[in-house]
Order: sequence, then C-alpha cells, then structure tokens
Amino acid sequence: MTSIDVTEGTRVPAISDKQTMMKVVASSFIGNTIEFYDFLVYGLAAALVFGKLFFPNSTPLAAVLASFATFGVGFIARPLGGIFFGHLGDTVGRKTTLVITLVGMGTATAMIGLLPTYEQVGVLAPIMLVVLRFLQGFAVGGEWGGAMLMVVENAPANRRGFFSSWPQTGGFSGQLLATGAFSLIALLPDDQLISWGWRLPFLASAVLVVFGLYLRSKLDETAVFKEAKAHSKPKEKQRAPFFEVVRHSWRSLVLIMLLRFAESVPFFLVTVFAVSYATGQLGVDKQTLLSVIMLTCVIAFPMHGLFGALSDKIGRRPVYIFGAVMAAVSAFPFFYLLQTGNFWLITLGYVLLINVAHNSINAVQPAFFTELFGANVRYSGASIGHQLGAIVAGGATPFIAKALSAADNNGWTLVASYVVAGAVVAALAAYFGPETSKRDLTKNR
Repeated sequence: MTSIDVTEGTRVPAISDKQTMMKVVASSFIGNTIEFYDFLVYGLAAALVFGKLFFPNSTPLAAVLASFATFGVGFIARPLGGIFFGHLGDTVGRKTTLVITLVGMGTATAMIGLLPTYEQVGVLAPIMLVVLRFLQGFAVGGEWGGAMLMVVENAPANRRGFFSSWPQTGGFSGQLLATGAFSLIALLPDDQLISWGWRLPFLASAVLVVFGLYLRSKLDETAVFKEAKAHSKPKEKQRAPFFEVVRHSWRSLVLIMLLRFAESVPFFLVTVFAVSYATGQLGVDKQTLLSVIMLTCVIAFPMHGLFGALSDKIGRRPVYIFGAVMAAVSAFPFFYLLQTGNFWLITLGYVLLINVAHNSINAVQPAFFTELFGANVRYSGASIGHQLGAIVAGGATPFIAKALSAADNNGWTLVASYVVAGAVVAALAAYFGPETSKRDLTKNR
C-alpha cells in the first residue's frame, strides 16, 4: 500500500492494488458511458425524428430548432444537479451520491422511450419530454464530478491524469452505443422508425444502469474523503460546500467554464449539429456519417490514454493549450472535408477535430478540474464548474450552430468561426490558469 503526504504529517492511503484500481476506473467509466449515451441518444433523436414526433405543426426549421432547444433544457438542469448532488457528495459521501445519480439518469431516459407523441396526446407530449429532459440533466449534473473524483482521489499522485483519462472515454463509448443503436434502427422502414423504432435506444439505457449499479456496489469510499471528514470543522461551523466554492473558488468556476469551450463546442457540433446538417443540407448518406462517428469513437480510446499520461509528465496546461489550438486550426478543414461526402475524407476531418483536438482536452479535464478545488468542496466545485460550462459551451451549441447556418444561407462558415472563437477563448484561459498536476489533494485549499 502506497501513500501520499498530507497536511500536518498525516498520511492517506492510495490504491496500489491494480485489480481494485481497475474496479474504480470501470465504475466511473460505466457511469460516464451512461451519461453520454443518454444525452447523445436524445441528441440524435432530436436531429432525426423528434421534430416530427413532438413538434409536427411547426415548419421544418422551427421543428429542428425546437428539438434542439429541448436538448438544451437538460444542460440548464445540470448545474442545479451539480449543486444538489455536490452537497451530498461533499457531506454524505462520493459513493452514495453516485448510486443516486446513476438511477436517476437511467430512469429518466427509459421514461422518454415510453412517452406518447404529439399525435396521441397533443401539447402534453412535448411538455412531458421537456420535464423528463430536465430530470435527466439534473441527475447528470452530479454524475461526472463524483465519478471522476472516485478515480482521481484513489489514483497514485503521479498517475492521476492517466487513470482519470480512461473513464472520460465514456463519452465515446456512450457515443458508440448511441450511434450503433441509431444505425440499427435507421435500417427500419420510416413508418416503423417513427412509430416505435426510436423508442428502443432509450429503453436500452436500463440495461446499462443495472450493470453500473453492480459495479458501484463493490466500491469503498475514497480515503481522501474520509480524511477530509475526519479533519472537518464541527458541523455548526461549516458552510454549505456551494457557498464555500462561490466564496473562495469562484475563479476556478469561471476558469472551467472558459476551458470547456474548446471541448464541448466541437464535440456537440460534430455529434449533433453535423448529423442534421450533413444529411439535410449536404446530402451525405446517413449511414456513412454514423459509420464515421463510430470509427472516431474507437480511435478515441488510445488517444485518451496517451494524452492523460502525457499530462502527468509535462502538466495539464500544455496539453490543454495544444488541444485548444488544434480545435481552432481544424474547424474550417472539418467542414471542407464534410461537404465532399467521401467517407475517408470525412473521417480525416473527424480525426483532426475530435481525436486530436478534442481528445487531448477531454483526457486532461478530470484531473485538471478536480485538482482546482480543496478536498472539502471538490465534489461541488468540479460538478458545478463542469455543468455551468456545459450550459455555456455545450447545451446551446446545436441551437446556435443551426441558427448561424440559417443566417448564412445554410452555409457553415459562421459555424466554423464559432468553433475557432471558442477554442481561442479556452487556449487563453489555459495559458493564464494554474498548473495543478502536483497538487496535494488532501488540502482543503
């Protein structure tokens, strides 16, 4: 059993047993997979079928915008979930909170698959869709921070970037599963896809939740949390973690929101907006685009491990800046390659923007973001910052991209410029931000 030094000469054990560490990583991975599967299944459904099912009386453009707007509702709920579950995670414990968020995510997603459509119940259908989307986002708001903390707080100090990068690939396994599910149901005749086929990917979420609950039931609370609770102030003198974060760590919250522009904008652009734009405006075959996305997801796994390990060697900031610069450089080439309609050229565009630019950023975020906060407020700080960034940089992306394209006569120049602007903002934020890779996680500040 190895250990890391902490304040006042005490020592907190870190996991050295590889089998136990793998269980921690696997548990966080499956939670992140479910998080992104649920959100991306919704995103794909919003791009492909929800306009017809829940907003049939709108014009085609208005129906797509309305579908993407409900996509954004989930992001609005995420920081509220981050505050609520962050408080639980910092006061009750990481493990208990993560069980609750997992059940919440899966239940809301499965219920979307059971919803009646506008044709069946009228305006009540889109209202129920928005409510479930909100509840889904609320649960997701507490999932990411806790899942990443389980890994970061258990990993050896010199390998936090490497180990925490693997659960972050849950975004791509979730994308792989979501895209695979829609690739299969896309083979159905249109009438069957619209009547019942679209429901299957949502209902399948329940299977992932059962597996995730099994893994999380085997975990212990992190030693860092136990140590923080042992040295915490008497209960009557403690402030709620949310107020502690706002008072002492607001700069870190702002930093995370700015940093997320280079990650969330490209990701939701290519996984949600590009699907709708390429198939609707450019005439790219739907199956071709889904196959490209699936290939990109597979490549993401080794890329995350590579960049996570690199951040342990040279620091979080240099890797993050590299990824942001690559996102800016790759935005215009991505759309040039997309409009060719050629499978391999489109794949090249996705590899540049996602596997090189996005993956280098995404791999570093768990360690970078959690290391910004003290042990007593880390769950709240990481969750709230991450989810506020999701609203600003992620949830609005499909809607903004669609609106920019419409303003540009269904072109993509303004959309690509939006990616560049977001990447530049994130690169500057990383440049002026602190290096956190050597931080002692047991300190409160």
